[in-house]
Amino acid sequence: MLYLYTVFSLCCLVLLLAGMIEQRNHERNLRRIPNRVLVNGIRGKSSITRLCAGALRGGGLLVVGKTTGTAARFIFPDASEEPVHRKFGIANVVEQIGIVRRAATYHPDALVIECMAVMPALQEINQTKLIRSTIGVLCNVREDHLAEMGPTLDDVARSLSMSMPAGGVCVTAERDRLAILQQEADKRNCRLVAVDPESVTDEEMAGFGWITFKENVAIAVAVAGLLGVDRRSALAGMWDAPPDPGVLSVVRVTAGDKRIRFANVFAANDPESTLMNIQQLERQHLIARPLTMVINCRPDRVERNGQMGTLCGEVRPDRIVLIGEPTRSARANIPSELQDRVVDLGGKLEPERLLDGVMAATAHDSSIVAVGNIHGQGEVLIHELAALPSWAPDERQRQMPPMPRTPNTGGQRIMTRIPTQRGIHR
Repeated sequence: MLYLYTVFSLCCLVLLLAGMIEQRNHERNLRRIPNRVLVNGIRGKSSITRLCAGALRGGGLLVVGKTTGTAARFIFPDASEEPVHRKFGIANVVEQIGIVRRAATYHPDALVIECMAVMPALQEINQTKLIRSTIGVLCNVREDHLAEMGPTLDDVARSLSMSMPAGGVCVTAERDRLAILQQEADKRNCRLVAVDPESVTDEEMAGFGWITFKENVAIAVAVAGLLGVDRRSALAGMWDAPPDPGVLSVVRVTAGDKRIRFANVFAANDPESTLMNIQQLERQHLIARPLTMVINCRPDRVERNGQMGTLCGEVRPDRIVLIGEPTRSARANIPSELQDRVVDLGGKLEPERLLDGVMAATAHDSSIVAVGNIHGQGEVLIHELAALPSWAPDERQRQMPPMPRTPNTGGQRIMTRIPTQRGIHR
């Protein structure tokens, strides 16, 4: 018994010493990165991370970035990138230690990193122990992850505030709950900078080769300004920044005798962001009526399935196609006057059958918006659409990114360069 107790005590001592050494090394790595930008919020974190990194590169700073969203990426100082590899494919907040260690080897001026924690306690640990950001970004407060951060949106705002840097600066585009964020910032002696999306002009937005929002751009401009990068240089860097694999995108494909504009809005996820995305696409004439709305349902997102069904009442699509399962969770919330527009393709269908069903429900020369969550049948549909031939785009569509395909998992860097319209700005 004494022998076992001795072995157990020695093992605990070894683990304690190993933890102390790792913590000391991590703190040393953090000190080698003078500016650390932690991007948090509900929607758009990955895009904002890329925009901030691009804006800082535009100012001549050496920047390393890391996104978490649709496809986690490590972004090198030259804007090339590679997938973040995870053991057993499971995301864990502790991976931030390895990211900081790797980033420090480049001796960067700044690290821009997306918050990957959802639970409030983990968000606090991510800030106070793992990243210790000097500049925080809290992009917005939306209706998502209510089980972990809610139940109300006020609670979500307070939970997200756990990532604010004490004694630092936090940039936000949130308006509805700005007062709550200010209260939380005051508790941490953190200066809250609220940006105005309308400060970004339509001409500046025209320089992007992918779809983003003025709120995101305004945040990145503000972050760049805090680190001494002028607006012109910041915008030039953002225009050159590669988009996230989950970025809002539109492609034009031919399926049989039908020509379709397909909008991948899966990454929006929550109903408010989804509606904003669809409205922006319509304002820019990137999609047009007649409109088919494809709702991908997941068994672990029953509440979200229902919210997407309710959203049909605001979008008023000409056809509603339900895929995935359980589709009844979405159908039950679709307004009664739209029930005759529903086509139910629920279950795990074969890829060709799924695509044929969606196309059969879609009129010629119309648009499809895919909403909900991409996992499951959504991924199957995207993969099948990617194999369809496309037709020559007009000038606006030529600026759009290609249909997202299966993420690169080979470990090689991915160089992405999108043509822009920067000439109109100079």
